[in-house]
Amino acid sequence: MVSIGLKALQLRKHKSRNLSEDSLMADEGTSSIDKVRKHRRMGRKGSKKNAGFHGGASTENQSGGGVPKKFAKDKTSSVPQASYVRKQVDPETAKYFSEISNVIEGAEIDLEERSVICGNALEEARGKEVELATDYIISHTMQTLLEGCSVEHLCAFLRGCAKNFCRISMDRSGSHVAETALKSLARHLEDDENHSLIEETLSTLCQAIVVNPVDIMCNCYGSHVLRRLLCLCKGDPVDSSEFHSIKPSVVLAERLNLRSTQLDGHESQQNPPFPDQLKFLISEMLNPSRADIAILQVNQYSSLVLQTALKLLAGKEEELFRLVPLLLGCHTDNALEGNFLEVTAGKKILRLVEENAYSHLMEVILAVAPDTLYNEIFTKVFNNSLFRMSSHPSANFVVQALISHARNQEHIKLIYEELGSRLKSLVELGRSGVVAALVAASQRLEIHEQKCCKALADAVCLTNEPSACIVPRILFLDNYFSAVDKANWNWPSGVKMHVLGSLMLQSIFRFPSEFIQAYITSITSLEEDQILEASKDPAGVRVIEAFLTSNASAKQKRKLVSKLRGHFGELSVLPSGSFTVEKCFSASNLSLRETIVSELLPVQTELSKTKQGPYLLKKLDVESFAKRPDHWRSRQTSKESAYKEFYAAFGPMDTKSSRSENFLSDTHHKSMEKLKGMRKEIDARLSTGYSSKSGSPFLAHQGSGGPKKTGNKQVPEGREFPRDVGYDSFQSKSKRHKVEKTSISSKNNNDGETLHGDKSSSIKNEKKRRRKDGLSNSLDKKLKAGISD
Repeated sequence: MVSIGLKALQLRKHKSRNLSEDSLMADEGTSSIDKVRKHRRMGRKGSKKNAGFHGGASTENQSGGGVPKKFAKDKTSSVPQASYVRKQVDPETAKYFSEISNVIEGAEIDLEERSVICGNALEEARGKEVELATDYIISHTMQTLLEGCSVEHLCAFLRGCAKNFCRISMDRSGSHVAETALKSLARHLEDDENHSLIEETLSTLCQAIVVNPVDIMCNCYGSHVLRRLLCLCKGDPVDSSEFHSIKPSVVLAERLNLRSTQLDGHESQQNPPFPDQLKFLISEMLNPSRADIAILQVNQYSSLVLQTALKLLAGKEEELFRLVPLLLGCHTDNALEGNFLEVTAGKKILRLVEENAYSHLMEVILAVAPDTLYNEIFTKVFNNSLFRMSSHPSANFVVQALISHARNQEHIKLIYEELGSRLKSLVELGRSGVVAALVAASQRLEIHEQKCCKALADAVCLTNEPSACIVPRILFLDNYFSAVDKANWNWPSGVKMHVLGSLMLQSIFRFPSEFIQAYITSITSLEEDQILEASKDPAGVRVIEAFLTSNASAKQKRKLVSKLRGHFGELSVLPSGSFTVEKCFSASNLSLRETIVSELLPVQTELSKTKQGPYLLKKLDVESFAKRPDHWRSRQTSKESAYKEFYAAFGPMDTKSSRSENFLSDTHHKSMEKLKGMRKEIDARLSTGYSSKSGSPFLAHQGSGGPKKTGNKQVPEGREFPRDVGYDSFQSKSKRHKVEKTSISSKNNNDGETLHGDKSSSIKNEKKRRRKDGLSNSLDKKLKAGISD
């Protein structure tokens, strides 16, 4: 066995030179940028939470890109760092901190006593911060001390090591100490009395970093610390990992309109806690020579720092007009005039986006750029080069970001002109992410919807082939296009379904039904065993659910649901199957609903032990069906009648006659978003029983307590993407409407003199209110009758 002690730790020395401690201290604060070389990957053992989508990839290599990709080994991706000689910790100091570690970790200590011990230990570290923080063993003790000390001792430690903060941050062990100190400092942001102390400390650290920021930006350890410092100046919470690493699945969800962008929340934060420090640090980081800018553009670690800076400045157009042209390698003089890109600069950018690091950076630039900058980047750089860029392994992600962040319909028109007829070629090249982004953007901006649907169908299905083959081929996209004999290709049983193919179909089923009839025919033509296999596949089940909540007719949905007869109990106990069964139940008529619930009875005990099982049993009212089937049928009939009456009264006027039968499952229509809260309230009242003690009818707006609580209980957990719009938004609008009516009424009463027209208007409003109350009471009576049965 090999013992690891303080004297056994090896020193890291530069291969080409040896620096003595004296020369190091004399030249402190300076750095050199020589030839570009590769970094040796060194770091602590990764945590379990980083495993998963990327596998063994470090979180350092994750950024705002879409589908997962790793930084390639590039000779121009790193710059050499100044070499430091590690000074050994003297034995007496090492023994002291070893004893401190035993005291803190050995027994339970009161928080106040712990804070005193940590503060005293940090005072002993004064003047020795570098040696202690960069020691592999003592650095762990330093992290514990910084987490348990008071804000005064914490700031004193950071100010004491400010001159050597860059050196500590670029060390394998010291970087963890520096990041822990910044995390601990962020916990005190809410204390107003400590604001000036923290501000002074941050100013000292920023001034030390900007002496030569390129070294720390391009360092694999220092970049993490610098990103944490930027987030601290912005005032982001301690546990926010958004700017350090973003899961590719999250970015992909944003691009395909499955969730809102994570930058929205930061645009609303107009006043960061330390705006001067944030602005100073970002501006000085990007004020080096043009040679350094060229290095920062292609370095993977500086790319992560620059992405963080851009996200923190989201919504700050003035700062972005200065920052973005620098990162594009252009002059900033004409940026505010809307003309900063030259033809030569555009060609250079096209070459740069083929670099892994710069492609990640460009994705964030396109996401946060003001409309003027985005439009100029689109027209002068990417227009007429989209297909070539889409074919590149790295640049295709930039094209995905360009499409996803298109500002208006004109942009989609230009993109479709270049890519619309080449969707098949893109899929054959393995660039299905670009196709998925185009379909989603067409749906979001409501332009070329029918053309996009037809182009995707034509990409997988020839003119003389039946439309039934469309959905199977998109579900198995790679399998189909890699087949030698495509004409005789059949459903490959047991093969995992394609994730991006599934996402494309989910986007397709959000289009109006008149544009997707071929897809509806295809999915309803699947065999029973194929639908069952898709319902058990993580990607396929999303497509089934998307169809069941689409604008397709109720008859077409019931056709698919009927093919799952005999398998609802089997599906309900699967992790995602309970959601599928719920969607099938909502899309079914009374006969099919009874079939579904009867199949759940044998697995009721097993289902109640699963995560979503109790919710499903309550939603479908399985217990009531088991005890009193007639009572359950009566309740379902009353519920459906209440839905239809409510839709007839409050639904859209232009589609009442044609869409009323589809109200139960029409969740994607824009007008239906406001009515989901009422549907949840009807479900809740029928599930729990009508309270006769309540004086007001259940459809009346009764404040946020009851419905909101019921809604929260029924929201399913464990799914990655957000499901339904809550009741709160509809309720708040109703409250605002009532407040406005009340204020107008009181104003008329106070005036004393009311015109004849005002009297007539008030009479009409009173009649309208009575009609609504009558409707509400009639629905209430029907529901009471259904429950009493």
